[in-house]
Amino acid sequence: MSEKIAYTINEAAAASGLGRTTIYELIKQGELPRVKVGARTLIRHRDLAAMLERKLAA
Repeated sequence: MSEKIAYTINEAAAASGLGRTTIYELIKQGELPRVKVGARTLIRHRDLAAMLERKLAA
């Protein structure tokens, strides 16, 4: 089974260990890009990983 390339908000929160509210705040602040597909909001795996790497480097 291959790894997902995009997560729902709940999946991104679970994968990162962050809360849903924090994920939404990061999106609002422009720190975490999101992709809208219809009514769904998705977070690309690479964007989530990159955001976490930036936070670790800071």
